[in-house]
Amino acid sequence: MEKDSRCILVCAGDLEISDIPVRPQDYVIAVDGGFLYCQAFAIEPDMVIGDFDSLDETYKKELPNRCIIPLNTVKDDTDTMAAVRCGLKKGYREFHLYGALGGRLEHTIANLQVLQFLKNAEASGYIWDGDMMATLIRNESISFRKEMEGMVSVFAAGGNAEGVTEKGLKYPLTDAVVTCDFPIGISNEFIGEKAEIEVKNGSLLVIVRWE
Repeated sequence: MEKDSRCILVCAGDLEISDIPVRPQDYVIAVDGGFLYCQAFAIEPDMVIGDFDSLDETYKKELPNRCIIPLNTVKDDTDTMAAVRCGLKKGYREFHLYGALGGRLEHTIANLQVLQFLKNAEASGYIWDGDMMATLIRNESISFRKEMEGMVSVFAAGGNAEGVTEKGLKYPLTDAVVTCDFPIGISNEFIGEKAEIEVKNGSLLVIVRWE
């Protein structure tokens, strides 16, 4: 595995993009019906995993005979979580998820929780779809270049987020406490300056939506 290689998960949720950027050194896992997206984008996955409830018998026949991991339909892990565990076991520490939003609300929430799971495993995760990206930061900061346009929202994840500071945005925030019961961090705006969001103690779900 190359030092800068990433684990790309192509899931079976909604996907409103015209391409999934994959580099030669990346490892691609098709998660159940996400295999259909791989077909659409001419991506050859390194692994296909799932209980295959999102694929009919016709598409099952098209799955590559190698690298198939069938899962029992009765299990604790979602297909996406099982795929993340496989990626972690292979040594990957940067994960990019596509098709992880939309569809059933409970699956969207479960996939957002995957970001917390990855952070607990000392890895980073990013969910991409259309004009947005979601990630999670903990006791750290994230910065954005001044050319960035659009909005950014932050939400407390897993308890109160303390010492939250937002610089270079339309609505500055200084050493604030962001709680799970009040969305004080929603819909801030980029203003043509280098921006930075920091949380000193706790976790923040960061959602970027660009124009």
